[in-house]
Amino acid sequence: MTKAAPEAVHTAIDYTLRQDRGRLIAALTAAIGDFELAEECLQDAIEAALEKWPDVGIPKSRRGWLLQVARRRALDRFRRAKNLKEKSAQIAVLEQAEADAPADTHDIPDHRLRLIFTCCHPALDEKSRVALTLRTLGGLTTEEIARAYLDKPATMGQRLARARSKISKAGIPFKIPDGDALEERINSVLSVIYLVFNEGYAASSGDTRIRIDLCEEAIFLARLMVQLCPDAPEVAGLLALILLTHSRSKARYRDGAYVPLDEQDRNLWDQKRIAEGQSILEAAMKRGQVGPYQLQAAITALHCEAANAEQTDWPQIAALYRLMEQIAPSDIVRLNLAVAVSYAEGAEPALEMLKPLAQRLENYQPFHAARADMLRRLGRRGEAKQSYKRALALTNANSDKIFLLRQMQK
Repeated sequence: MTKAAPEAVHTAIDYTLRQDRGRLIAALTAAIGDFELAEECLQDAIEAALEKWPDVGIPKSRRGWLLQVARRRALDRFRRAKNLKEKSAQIAVLEQAEADAPADTHDIPDHRLRLIFTCCHPALDEKSRVALTLRTLGGLTTEEIARAYLDKPATMGQRLARARSKISKAGIPFKIPDGDALEERINSVLSVIYLVFNEGYAASSGDTRIRIDLCEEAIFLARLMVQLCPDAPEVAGLLALILLTHSRSKARYRDGAYVPLDEQDRNLWDQKRIAEGQSILEAAMKRGQVGPYQLQAAITALHCEAANAEQTDWPQIAALYRLMEQIAPSDIVRLNLAVAVSYAEGAEPALEMLKPLAQRLENYQPFHAARADMLRRLGRRGEAKQSYKRALALTNANSDKIFLLRQMQK
């Protein structure tokens, strides 16, 4: 190895953590059996890398190096612990791992699916499941997760600590359940994977509005779920949905502003992902057990199939939203149905559909943006301006603000 510039070391570590943090935390948690200690030991390894790599060079397998050092730190802590006998099982696992895995290997064990099933245990409430998954697999900081939920960092930190403690005290096993337990937890896992994808597709914090690493992590986990549950159409539906949605990522922002679907450059859409998503969706729907993920994927596929915005099949999209309202009703589905109706049948009937939602979605930015757009298309500029102002007040993202201001000035 040769010496490395500190800037190169920082870049290498940042890149490795963006790509492999979830895999490293999952591997460490599998060996250690403790979420918090796994994070602490990985942090120790990162600090060791910052100290050593400038002198010894950046190793060929950065993640292998970090994993090995983190394991050694965990081993040292266990050996110094007062309850040494209680840690004998973990010590044995770590010693065996140390003996089996040289630092320069790329082949580190992948336990991410086990990790997400543990994060999604029914003993935790849904908010804690998502927060813990975003922290452990997504690598978001406590501050970033708190901003996504409009919580204070201290409050979110306490939530994460309670979730980790609950897993530890309840003896929740770090494994993929089987039988009925697997069936019961699939929907929760799918929900969390979709939320991880959405956090990447429209990041709630930071300067980058699309976090490709989170999107790719969600796609990876969805693929693993399809392998685990090959006969479950909704699992395939989720994978199809996020592949089709992610296919439009490169066209979603331009010059720092959000670009709506009808104005996107369709040449930037990833046709390979679209073809894969369509194929998976088609196979899933042939099973005749349609669910919300398949319906959302079918709607997204219709958008992807249109050669231009004018050729979008809005009547069929509205019909699919009506079906989704029957099997998975929610105010967000009703809002999306109203948007589809505004293009299929006109803005006037769509505005009527928004009225019952006004109070419940008073603090939901997309509601006011959609209402403003409908009013603008009807030429009711004064009312549209008021709705745009309300939408602007509810967003912190500069890209959304630029888009809304442009729409307001049309």
